[in-house]
Amino acid sequence: MKKLITIFTEMRSYLLLWLTQLISGLGSAMTSYALVIWSYTQEGSALVTALLMVCSYGPYVLCSIFAGALSDRWDKKRTMLCCDALAALCTLSVLVLLKTGLLRVSHLYLVNAISGLMNTVQQPASEVATTAILPRKHYQRVGGLRYLSSSLNSILTPVITTAVLGLGGLDMVIAIDLGSFLIASIVLLFFIPVPKMDPECRPTESLLRSAGEGIRYLQKNPGIFHLMLFLAAINLVASMYNAAFPAMMLSKPEAGQQAMGIVNTVIGITTLLGSLLASTLKTPGNRVKTIWHCLMLSMSTENFALAFGRSLPVWCAGAFLGWITIPLMDGNLDAIFRLTIPEEIQGRVFAARNSFQFFTIPVGYFLGGLMVDRVFEPVMAAQNQGSVLTRCFGAGKGSGAAFFFAVIGVLGVAVCLLFRADRHIWKFRESATDT
Repeated sequence: MKKLITIFTEMRSYLLLWLTQLISGLGSAMTSYALVIWSYTQEGSALVTALLMVCSYGPYVLCSIFAGALSDRWDKKRTMLCCDALAALCTLSVLVLLKTGLLRVSHLYLVNAISGLMNTVQQPASEVATTAILPRKHYQRVGGLRYLSSSLNSILTPVITTAVLGLGGLDMVIAIDLGSFLIASIVLLFFIPVPKMDPECRPTESLLRSAGEGIRYLQKNPGIFHLMLFLAAINLVASMYNAAFPAMMLSKPEAGQQAMGIVNTVIGITTLLGSLLASTLKTPGNRVKTIWHCLMLSMSTENFALAFGRSLPVWCAGAFLGWITIPLMDGNLDAIFRLTIPEEIQGRVFAARNSFQFFTIPVGYFLGGLMVDRVFEPVMAAQNQGSVLTRCFGAGKGSGAAFFFAVIGVLGVAVCLLFRADRHIWKFRESATDT
């Protein structure tokens, strides 16, 4: 008990930040979930829905390097508050357009792009602020707590959003999102002390040269860089999964909006269990090996369950196997970065990481939506009843997305096997240890 009290005391500022961001994140997740359903209902296209995420991640990838350089120059708390406020204004604009009957999917593309740009600047500032307010020995717990919040969002989002949509519609969902933002901002402004950077550590070189510092660090540390490339390839597969998932679940007769909500809830419960596991396990002897095994299990299970499964229990079982070790993976990945990268350049290196590790996400969303709409659904629509493909993946709309999941599964396993042979990753060991 005394140990838990000590841990809580040492992590107090971070836990307060984490809790309020959890509340704000739940509000944002509810809005995103409701808008995905709204946009798919309006257009009936996986590509149209996937483009929402392309617009969100596009600015994140293109501007991250410069955002990190700016983050290392600016006050972290002010940066976080300003970016969150501008993102909230974007959400407010959606509410205004909805109430006036003018909301279109094209408006959401612009709103997501602006919100994505704000997140691009806010994210490296948040990463550095976390490093500043958290003792080194608790770094591994950060990944577990993040997945705890993520899992709670996954559990609560479909349930609460469905209920709120039934009671008050999309405008009530957005209003709750704005209220959660207000709570998080007040707590951050008045109750969370974020240490200011030592002026001597502040970058003095030009913005362009400062932005390149993160890239130069990665050039000198190929182990970290190749690990980022591995995660970039995994993100490509995962984002194609995310693009195809609503197209299959909202189209198949044996699925539907309720089934999609149940599977998402199972994912949330699973990541909750996984985050608790990640927060309690001892530090592994080889973090990189742990990361690889976690991702291999994920890639080789859920995609095939979605592809060949015909019932909700099979999809839920696949979701459990696909997500149970992801928090452990993320906790070790986060610890590697925080223990290895010097704090004074973390903003720039994290920003460079965002460009290299996450540039495949908008590409994956676009390819996923395009392949489902233009390739796999037409292929399945042309099949005769009783063909090999219909026996494997079913018939009707949604069967093409199921076929695509089988392809994604093979691709994910291939990525893991390819990087298993990367000598830079396996020779790499974090240069710092937990203390």
